[in-house]
Amino acid sequence: MTKSPVLAANLARLPDFPFAKLALLLGSGPTSDCINMAIGEPQHPAPAVVAETLTAQAAQWNKYPPGNGTPSWRAAVSGWLGRRYGLPVEFIDADKSILPLAGTREGLYLIAQTVCGPRGGQPPLVLVPNPFYQVYGGATAMAGAELCFVPGASGPAGQPDYATLAPELLDRVAMAFLCSPANPQGSVADTALLERSIETARRHGFVLAVDECYSEVWDTAPPAGALTACARLGAGLDNVLVFNSLSKRSSVPGLRSGFVAGDPALIEAFTRVRAHGGATTPLPVLAAAARLWDDEDHVTASRDLYRAKIDLAERLLGGRFGFSRPAGGFFLWLDVGDGEAAAVRLWRKARIRVLPGAYLAATDANGENPGQRFIRVALVHDLATTETALGRLAQVLEG
Repeated sequence: MTKSPVLAANLARLPDFPFAKLALLLGSGPTSDCINMAIGEPQHPAPAVVAETLTAQAAQWNKYPPGNGTPSWRAAVSGWLGRRYGLPVEFIDADKSILPLAGTREGLYLIAQTVCGPRGGQPPLVLVPNPFYQVYGGATAMAGAELCFVPGASGPAGQPDYATLAPELLDRVAMAFLCSPANPQGSVADTALLERSIETARRHGFVLAVDECYSEVWDTAPPAGALTACARLGAGLDNVLVFNSLSKRSSVPGLRSGFVAGDPALIEAFTRVRAHGGATTPLPVLAAAARLWDDEDHVTASRDLYRAKIDLAERLLGGRFGFSRPAGGFFLWLDVGDGEAAAVRLWRKARIRVLPGAYLAATDANGENPGQRFIRVALVHDLATTETALGRLAQVLEG
């Protein structure tokens, strides 16, 4: 008789991943005849420099890469952060405050394993926006912490303001996730909100983990950054980590290249955790990534294409389905009354795959899910495909 192994107890707390739920809802995965607008996978052409660099650096594939990247990669990331966020020279120590990641998902998951220690004899809390990127929930569950979902301060589409929470609750918090621009609804945190969040984290002794991976996809103005807020506050990088990647910025999700930057003490602790369970970035990938962080022309061209698709969406959908232009990111967050029902209709009648908003949100204490009425639509395809898909989408939803 075979005795079954005992699995980790926290697996029972692990939420189902949205795309697994979507496959169950629709009865299948993506097919060759569908337009997949469910996943935020940029389909813009990858910059030519990627293939060029990977080929030129092919001799480096047989070397184990250093966990903290190469000096040229760290210089490229720190230089980009300085230019993008107007940081003072030497504000970020490239050797102590930056680590490469195999995409932001790896870092956002592993940071919970690093910082979620007990708080006053009670299980730690992790603050999460609602709606939210599902990795925040999985990271919290597997770290043995408790989730505390916080709605947008100005409504379901807004950013949470953690400074408004009760002090006794904040004293239990080990970490707070903040996503700006937000996935799924595209809202952006202004500098004042970022400063309040940082001051709250420092006052109550928790880590503010800011997911900025959509920072370079914006409509009218570049979003504020947590590192800018740190510089304005004038107290260094204490308690703050920011996460970013090339997946959205440079349309290379398959490169799996990102970074975490911030508090040197937290980076040191994170380095120890990643030495055991993290995926180090290959040297050819680090070389290609460094060149991408040093170049803005391809980012501008990609941003212009996203803006053209949002213009198209406004022309085809404006005034209906609660359409509003996202301040950042490339998702439409459409009010269709019942997100699951709409997703099924779009799949069956138009072969369009979208994600129900309820799969990106949690039911609150009143029994309401803030994403239930919505679908998330990813504008990741070329302009012609996007126009075709949005035309079909409008026709089905109005039918």
